[in-house]
Amino acid sequence: MSDPIVFVPGLLCTEALFAPQIVAYADRPIMVANHRDHDSIGDIAASILEQAPERFSLIGLSMGGYISMEIMRLAPERVGKLALLDTNARPDTEDQTKRRKFLIDLTRKKGFTKIPHLLFPGFVHENREEDEHLKSAVVEMAHETGPDAFIRQKTAIINRIDSRPSLANIACPTLVLVGDGDQLTPPSVSREIHEHIPGSDLSIIENCGHLSTLEAPDVVTGVIRDFLNS
Repeated sequence: MSDPIVFVPGLLCTEALFAPQIVAYADRPIMVANHRDHDSIGDIAASILEQAPERFSLIGLSMGGYISMEIMRLAPERVGKLALLDTNARPDTEDQTKRRKFLIDLTRKKGFTKIPHLLFPGFVHENREEDEHLKSAVVEMAHETGPDAFIRQKTAIINRIDSRPSLANIACPTLVLVGDGDQLTPPSVSREIHEHIPGSDLSIIENCGHLSTLEAPDVVTGVIRDFLNS
């Protein structure tokens, strides 16, 4: 029997981020990780491991990738296959941290309503910035997550460690996937992850941005299915 799948969403994302894949892989047990209750990557990863099956395939997108790399440090023996989607192994830069703190302050002082709209253009391929259906899905996920969890998630992302030194220790089959138009974690950082993980596969999805599972669901679902079944 195939291993269960644990999906780890990105910042301000819910299980809806993986809705197309959840439907496609309905023949497997599936868990969507809760990454809203803690303000450190280590605590989030530990909490997920407490709830996860004993052995599983792990799929994380963006912040979910940061958490997945921490899970690989904490309990590599429990992960049969790993997929890192649209993510980055580097720590935050000064400019990134400054921007995140600005958004945290904005949320505290002015409220949360505008935050998803400010973030949306960076979440998607430049050709999808006027896609109201996709924007509606992103805004809905954000409001389901809420301002308090957003601040905790941003704090965790700011304080994440440099994962590059530990990537060479990943021994399970690994897929690294990224949209060619990902503005937040561009293909260059996925190539870096791929180069650091021995034997990993790299897939670059055309005409796709940061939210690859929603922007190119059929292509991404097919790539992941082939990887999990290989």
